[in-house]
Amino acid sequence: MKNMKIRDTKKRTDNRRIREGDYAKPGVTIQGEWTTFTFDAEKEDSCFVVLKDIQTEKEEKIAVPAEYCMGSVRSIAVADLHLEHLIYDFKINGKKVMDPCAHAIMGRQVWNDSSRSRQQYEVHGAFDVQEFDWGEDVCPEIPREQMIMYKLHVRGFTMDSGTRSVPGTFRALMNRIPYLKKLGVTTVELMPVYEFEEIELPKQQKLPEYIRWKEKQTDQIRPAEKIKKVPRKVNYWGYEPGNYFAVKASYAADPLHASREFRMLIRRLHENGMECVMEMYFPEKVNHNLILEALRYWVREYHVDGIHLLGEHLPITAIVQDGMLSRTKIFYVDFEEKACAASRKYPNLYIYKEEYQYPIRQVLNHINGNMRDFADQQRKQGAFLGYINYIASNNGFTLADLFMYNDKHNEENGEQNLDGSSWNFSNNYGVEGPTRKRYIDALRKLNWRNAVLMLMLAQGVPLLWSGDEMGNSQNGNNNAYCQDNPTGWVNWKNEKSHRRQIEFLQQVIAFRKEHTVLSNPMPFQFSDYKSLGYPDLSYHGTSAWILEPTPDHLCLGMLYCGAYAQNEKEPDVYVAYNFLAAATELALPKPRKGKEWVVCIDSGEEDAAFLDAPKPVSGGKIILRPQTICVLESREMKKHG
Repeated sequence: MKNMKIRDTKKRTDNRRIREGDYAKPGVTIQGEWTTFTFDAEKEDSCFVVLKDIQTEKEEKIAVPAEYCMGSVRSIAVADLHLEHLIYDFKINGKKVMDPCAHAIMGRQVWNDSSRSRQQYEVHGAFDVQEFDWGEDVCPEIPREQMIMYKLHVRGFTMDSGTRSVPGTFRALMNRIPYLKKLGVTTVELMPVYEFEEIELPKQQKLPEYIRWKEKQTDQIRPAEKIKKVPRKVNYWGYEPGNYFAVKASYAADPLHASREFRMLIRRLHENGMECVMEMYFPEKVNHNLILEALRYWVREYHVDGIHLLGEHLPITAIVQDGMLSRTKIFYVDFEEKACAASRKYPNLYIYKEEYQYPIRQVLNHINGNMRDFADQQRKQGAFLGYINYIASNNGFTLADLFMYNDKHNEENGEQNLDGSSWNFSNNYGVEGPTRKRYIDALRKLNWRNAVLMLMLAQGVPLLWSGDEMGNSQNGNNNAYCQDNPTGWVNWKNEKSHRRQIEFLQQVIAFRKEHTVLSNPMPFQFSDYKSLGYPDLSYHGTSAWILEPTPDHLCLGMLYCGAYAQNEKEPDVYVAYNFLAAATELALPKPRKGKEWVVCIDSGEEDAAFLDAPKPVSGGKIILRPQTICVLESREMKKHG
């Protein structure tokens, strides 16, 4: 390296050959016979690399010379280490420090291992020496207008899946790829799969006398009430500081080969034309350089297609401008305007926040719904930025619970139902929770179909929360962060009983993909700027060609001109929304010459909402049943009679 003078002097310490390391990469790098350790420490600090053989329990300390320093970074290369059986830490000024950039972690191989909570335990850095042949692996780079996202928790998605593989693991998830592909999913988002501590382990402290005192029966005026023991909590979601360079070992069928198993999962997704997005949470105090290096690491070493960033005050501009990440999809709550302008030819930036779900829920559940806000969300798109739309996610009610519960029911979390948002814009439609009343059940299913249609017909990228396609419920829990049990798992027994719902979702996703004008990658202009006969998008009410929806009139027609799609021969699509509790009438613009309007989808049809035989509509209007959505398409006029 031209501008970096690394001393090539070799030394011996405790029968080990050492030399100054390479400061370019933090953590451990392996090159030939040399293993390099690079970490943050001052020149004045006393630093050691501490190695431990897990077979013999023998420990070895290797001093890092003070001159092996550049700025506040120390780096040492050690020769001839047999890494397969070694774990390591740093000792800085007498204090053990685990490598924040360790590529593997030893000590958490078993998920939620109760033995670790009862005794002093240790977690160490380990060496990832597993080779992996990526073959001809290529990232799919699916355009945003073709994306269908599906968010899942590796453990929660597969614990009750019934697959032959070890449940709760990457291998079990691999077996579910055909299911996701058949559904129409293109992009799988994984909740944290890097190493994090799932067990709450309180620090051992000596308590003062007044706390250690135990009351006796003679001290009591009345018998003490028995306090219900709260189960030990599990950090199920993983939104805590983590080891950002290591795959979570307990998510692997073979924990000692977790990195290989995760690479196999990503390669399998790519072979099926699907993307993998990692969710990563960075608390505010995490070093920005470490964040950048971690993102590059997962892209370089694991071929991930995207990163969903969680946390405040992250180095977003630096991430956007980083050359290695320029073809990695970056999802965040917001981006600075200058950062967007600096984006390269590949549009890789996506706004990912709650702004879609609340206006949609309000309209769906008749809670101060505003049709102007609704219409804006349905046509939301940016020239440089994509938008992620979702109605339900892990943070909040499932889609089924959105129509089953008025209030959150988080008592099992052990926080007296004080956790989780109280603003859910949900509606139980007469009964809190499950019911045998058919008319309520039918109304809930109607709202579910409406929600699916709204999500899939919106211009932005649709995102599904795992299990929503099969009516998965969390019993009203809208903050299942600690529910590592059937409450927080996808109930795969629902797959057969909800087959009709799953098929409807598949059909609607296929309709979206076939009618690409719905997901136009550029913002609609509401004008016929290509002189094709119709505006690219137009609004309609009881009369055709009304330009602006009114906030409190809960019905609206949206006409998408198919000629503005990439394939100019696409049919026009007219979506009729009626969220009123009564039947209503909407005007249909006159179809093109030789064409007629036919109804393809009617959410009011419980048994077959996706019509096998589309119904022609004449007379320039359509009558919508209460709280229904109809999708019409312009087709060649058939001769009747």
